[in-house]
Amino acid sequence: MEQGRCVEQGQNVQQDRSTRQGRNIERDRDAKQSRNEERDRDAEQGRNAERDATAGAAGSLWPLGAATGVGSLPGTDAAEAQKLVFDELPDLPHLPELPERGPGAGLLGRSGAILLELPVDLQPAGWRLVPRVGMDLRRARDLLVRDLDALVETAAGYTGPFKIAVAGPWTLAAQLELPRGHKALSDVGATREIAESLAAGLGEHLKEVASRVPGAKLIVQLDEPSLPAVLAGRVRTPSGFSVLRAVEDGLAATRLRAVAEAARASGAVGVGVHCCAPSVPFETLQSAGADFIGVDAALLTRAEDDLIGEYVDAGGRLIAGIVSTAAATAELSDVRRSVESVIALWNRLGFRPEQLGEVVAVAPACGLVGFGAETARAVLRHCRQAGRVLVDAPA
Repeated sequence: MEQGRCVEQGQNVQQDRSTRQGRNIERDRDAKQSRNEERDRDAEQGRNAERDATAGAAGSLWPLGAATGVGSLPGTDAAEAQKLVFDELPDLPHLPELPERGPGAGLLGRSGAILLELPVDLQPAGWRLVPRVGMDLRRARDLLVRDLDALVETAAGYTGPFKIAVAGPWTLAAQLELPRGHKALSDVGATREIAESLAAGLGEHLKEVASRVPGAKLIVQLDEPSLPAVLAGRVRTPSGFSVLRAVEDGLAATRLRAVAEAARASGAVGVGVHCCAPSVPFETLQSAGADFIGVDAALLTRAEDDLIGEYVDAGGRLIAGIVSTAAATAELSDVRRSVESVIALWNRLGFRPEQLGEVVAVAPACGLVGFGAETARAVLRHCRQAGRVLVDAPA
């Protein structure tokens, strides 16, 4: 009987030992999982801290050697496009446009969806100001909401700079028509209403983006490809037989400044202007308080060196379009060759080489909707590599 009790005790001891071992194994497994999760959190925090620190070196706009997109991408899937942007442009991602879904998803359609209390409608000749909201505007607004909803999952936990683009007040005035068919640019009152509507609607748009990506530092890009023509009096009437009177530089700067100040008041950490046309009005944009200017680097001339130098010397920054989007296919040369013109400009201006990667970000010259998905990915990746060259080998 004694022997039976010993066996029973031995079994109990073994059972207790096994139970303790099981608990130890489970505890070790939980501890290991906890350490892994903590390490992953620390790594993510480290990446965010590094991104924020380098952004601080560039005036809190973007990290050193950043690359970004300008606007449109090919395709119709908003979630897929947004994932492409975050994969290839992690330092300065943006909200892309997908015009292949229809006119409401392009630059003018999206901007029309953002205008507040100023409805637009699609006519055979283009977008027109109208008295009431119609099907085309509802479609554009729905597409914009879908884009923002797709952003939620892709950008979960993101804390860096995030760029959104909208047509600027002067490009809208040059492209939109009045209810009777004349260009809005021909009516001073209409241009004022467009700028005010854009300022108010952009503020609401920024709040929508911020609600979906709370940690993002929002940067606004006002697309103004028509601005040089507006200032030079080259915008044609709908008939095409005459041109509209040139807008004065002071008025152009005042309207741009008002939109920019409204965006900053709604949470934007920076507001700049992208102009992919020749003869970028650097003085006007500097007077408007643009934090950065985006240009097609291939269109810059040496005659503009002093204007660019004054703008940069005053604290302005540049987004240099280094990959042409004018041809049917993108020509991706050696990465170093792609930024040679930017480095040459910097050397002519006489600024320190180590400043180049702080002040200048790189991008395609314009949107990529004309290319296939794989080509668009290759262009964005090329830009990201080129941005690193401006930091690692700026001379």
